[in-house]
Formats: sequence, C-alpha cells, structure tokens
Amino acid sequence: MRLVFAGTPAPAVPSLRALLSSRHDVVAVITRPDTVAGRGRRPTVSPVKEAAAEAGLELLQPRRVRDPDFLDRLRAIAPDCCPVVAFGALIPPDALAVPRLGWVNLHFSLLPAWRGAAPVQRALLAGDEITGASTFLLEEGLDTGPVYGVITEPIGPRDTSGDLLERLAVAGARLLVATLDGLEDGTVVARPQPDEGVSWAPKVEVEDARVPWAAPARQVDRLIRAATPAPGAWTTFRGRRLKVGPVLPLVEARLQAGSLHDRGRAGVIVGTGSTAVRLGDVRPEGKAAMPAEAWARGVRLQADDRLE
Repeated sequence: MRLVFAGTPAPAVPSLRALLSSRHDVVAVITRPDTVAGRGRRPTVSPVKEAAAEAGLELLQPRRVRDPDFLDRLRAIAPDCCPVVAFGALIPPDALAVPRLGWVNLHFSLLPAWRGAAPVQRALLAGDEITGASTFLLEEGLDTGPVYGVITEPIGPRDTSGDLLERLAVAGARLLVATLDGLEDGTVVARPQPDEGVSWAPKVEVEDARVPWAAPARQVDRLIRAATPAPGAWTTFRGRRLKVGPVLPLVEARLQAGSLHDRGRAGVIVGTGSTAVRLGDVRPEGKAAMPAEAWARGVRLQADDRLE
C-alpha cells in the first residue's frame, strides 16, 4: 500500500522504521512544526522528522492539519492509508476523508481504557497491572474508532512511563505493520469499542507531578514512576525545586510525611502518609542529577529539613 505516516515524538520512530522495512511504500511523513527550546531559543526538530530526513522522505509540517495547502498536497499524494502514532493534533474530517482506507492509529492502551494524550502515565498512576496497545480506525471522536488489533504488556513493579512506553513502541510497531498487512489482504475487521470500561488519560502537567508526601507510599511511588522521565516528578527543599527520580518503598521504616533521614550508605529516606521511601536520584535546580546520598552530603541535612 501507498502510505503517508503521521507522528512526532520518539515513541513513533519504531513504527516509521518498521513500515519502511515492510512491504508497504511510505511516500511521505507528516510531523508537527519545529519548536524552539532552551535559553538560546534554538530550533528543535521532532524525532520523527529526523528519521524521515535520514530516509529521504518528503516531509509535511502543517501548522494546522486543516490548512488548504496541506490538504491539497495530501490529496495529490493520494495515499491508500495514513498510519498515525502520537502525532499530537486532531485530524479534521477533510483530512480523514483523503485515504481510501482511512487513518489507522496506534494507541498505547487497551481501548476503550485510557483514551487521550497520556495513556501510559495514567495506567501507572492507577496502579494497573496490564496495559497494551491498540490499532484502530481514526474518526472525529477522541480515540473512539473501531479497533483492528491489540497486544498486551504487563506493567512491572518498578516500571517508569519511559520504560513501559519504550517496550510498547517496539511491540506496537509490529502490531501496526500486521494491521496494515491485514487491511491490504482483507483479513482484518474493525470491531466497535465497547461502551463499558471507558477511561480518560489527559496530559500529565508539571503541576500534576508535584509529589504529595502525605499520600501513602504506593501512591507516591506510582506518581514518580508515571512522571519519569516527563514531565519529571518534583518537590521543594529549602524553598527551591528539587526533581525526584524513582523511589523504593520500604516496609519497616516510618517517618513524618516529608521528613528526611540520612542513613549514610543505606541511603536517604523520606516519610510519606504510610511507610517511608528511599530516594534514588535527585536533581537540584541548575544542577545535574545525582544520587540522593551525594546530594544529602552536599546540602548537610538538618534535623528539621523537609521535602514539601
């Protein structure tokens, strides 16, 4: 089939590369416009744009997917299908109507669970034990289209959202290729999503990633793992922001929520609403990440120091 691929962040790259190695013909790539980042406001290109440029593919970067010039170009390319992985913008009806087999989206959840922008993070926050990926026919509703295929993936007790998304991106790429093979062969059928089991996965914002030390240890652990690597869990120490990497919940230790105790080689522990947790890496403002033990030596923890 003749394909135009749409995607933006790093988890979409395995799917693009898998399609380039498949029997299908990827003729162009749609990705979000370049952004500027850092103090120097330097242009930043998406990982999908980098991969597409390496492959010598035509790049389309519309500011809005409904722009007439973009739609005219898409119609001229005349794709049979447009596979989508984490593109980052809604596809309007005029664009949905262009490919004869529609837009096939790879979504990192077991639909209808966790529809929306942050399915992996929300699954971790909820304490799910199983997640997966689904391919479905894109329609105007948010992740509501009929499903072609699914894969499942267990969530490990120490998985971060980065760990889980990396595995799902690779396994999901295989699912996406298999779905497109089946579409071409006429061997896959889209099945409507059930009305039961719908849940929503809005983006996890920076303010959502502030660690609630008064919550039980398992909730603290889940939030930090869900926010790793992005947007990054954080707290405050002596009035300044401190980023916090994954922690290890402890069974035997108890401290007042937010209170710190330096155990030397045994690590730095902090109290929660239940048992304490041992800090892993932390990152003070303006500095690189470091083990909590090294940070504690540098700041010379006092008896009344707390994480807020």
